[in-house]
Amino acid sequence: MWRHLSVTRPTRPAGTGEVIAAALDAQHRGERVPWVQRCATTGVVVGTTSYYEIDPERRSVAIGHTFLGRPWWRTGINTEAKLLLLGRAFDDLGAVRVVWHTDIRNERSQAAIERLGATREGVLRMHRQRPDGSWRDTVQYAMTVDEWPNAQARLRERLRRTAPAA
Repeated sequence: MWRHLSVTRPTRPAGTGEVIAAALDAQHRGERVPWVQRCATTGVVVGTTSYYEIDPERRSVAIGHTFLGRPWWRTGINTEAKLLLLGRAFDDLGAVRVVWHTDIRNERSQAAIERLGATREGVLRMHRQRPDGSWRDTVQYAMTVDEWPNAQARLRERLRRTAPAA
């Protein structure tokens, strides 16, 4: 997971604290709104995801900076988080466009974004620098407010099908 992120993988607990502090600093500057993702059963923190590139004038926001522990991949927890973030963006904040960016090499992330119902819009060449200094091509996806009702219904149905029996 870490090889595709914009931060260097921490090698010690204090390094993880620095990643968290950077996210909170970006929040204080109004550049990012990070959330933790918790397991509903245990309450343990399993990941994080954020709004960024918040543009009230264009009524758009990006979703990303998502870290999710490997045991929770493909469990539905990230789908649920994205459903909540999309609902807040479109229904509460009046967004007309939500965007995702991912490293062109991160095929797992691209597939996950496509499962949300986002449309691949293109590749931004040499868009960002990776922590190792190399240039990253970024695949950009988006969902518009017109696409949201159908995407919402599909995501809710997927979560309903994968929910554990009560």
